[in-house]
Amino acid sequence: MDVLLGFWGRVCAHQDALPPTTALLTVLTAAVFVLVPALWRHGRHLVTIAHEGGHALVATLTGRRLGGIRLHSDTSGLTVSRGRPRGFGMILTLLAGYTAPALLGLAAASMLGAGFATGLLWLMLAALTLILVQIRNWFGLWSVLVTGTLILAVTWFGSALVQGIGALLITTFLLLGAVRTALELQVSRSRRGGHSSDADQLARLTHVPGTVWAGLFILVAVLCVGLAASVLQISA
Repeated sequence: MDVLLGFWGRVCAHQDALPPTTALLTVLTAAVFVLVPALWRHGRHLVTIAHEGGHALVATLTGRRLGGIRLHSDTSGLTVSRGRPRGFGMILTLLAGYTAPALLGLAAASMLGAGFATGLLWLMLAALTLILVQIRNWFGLWSVLVTGTLILAVTWFGSALVQGIGALLITTFLLLGAVRTALELQVSRSRRGGHSSDADQLARLTHVPGTVWAGLFILVAVLCVGLAASVLQISA
């Protein structure tokens, strides 16, 4: 019991905000990971995990039967769910993918703003564990395990400062990565035409053009970045 209480106290511990310069440098580092192609190719897997996790969560909440998640080395992913091929539940499930990283980033920023960096990291580990049991391919298993191991190392061995930096780095990366992936979706659609993307599937279900849905994904991502910035109040 003492061990459990000690662990719970650690999870719920309040951390002071990062020094402004440290916070700003952390945000800039996340931006570099999003903007530099060589770094983005590796880091994008985290956004894909959040994307597919969003599909899986909403599919489950709307009564669909989750069939599993696959993550691929090209940073694409696939979440299989069974249920009605049309209807509100299917629409919400498709909407959840591109909006999930941004909304998750905003929720994470709210926790950081309240001083719960350690709690945020443990919640991320819990979410990764739930995703892990739904993974249906070897690369997906590897991707989630590596991500979870890195977060666990920061959470278990890192000082309060290291945990704060790690939590802010992940949060900012999710927020900025959500903007980039939403923009990439529309660029890809405009160059190659859309057939199987979330936006195009939504277009077929709702008869609203795919460009409108892609624009909605971009809008949500940008709004979440703005709201998160106001919550965190990071400035030079």
